[in-house]
Amino acid sequence: VQLQASGGGVVEAGGSLTLSCAASGNIGSINAIDWYRQAPGKQGGLVASITRGGRPYYVDSVKGRFIISRLNAMDKVFLQMNDLKPEDTGVYYCIGHPSYWGQGTQVTVSS
Repeated sequence: VQLQASGGGVVEAGGSLTLSCAASGNIGSINAIDWYRQAPGKQGGLVASITRGGRPYYVDSVKGRFIISRLNAMDKVFLQMNDLKPEDTGVYYCIGHPSYWGQGTQVTVSS
């Protein structure tokens, strides 16, 4: 399985971005996909996830601002990020369960 994240960029606080995670290979082996954020000098952490069945999960800091969705089974997973804050800055990785990592995409939110 290969995962490729895209859609990052530089945006002002209050702006929006939509990240995409494209999966290829044995997509049927992916049970869920997480969006994980690694910020400079900080411990990385889960931002949102979605199961193959479509059940979403959000950490408290992004609830009401971010929306995770998927296309077909797990061909693509999107993270729509609204009302972005400087603390949302970081490299965003999509991670497929059981254990697939892709390259990240940089999101920078300026104040």
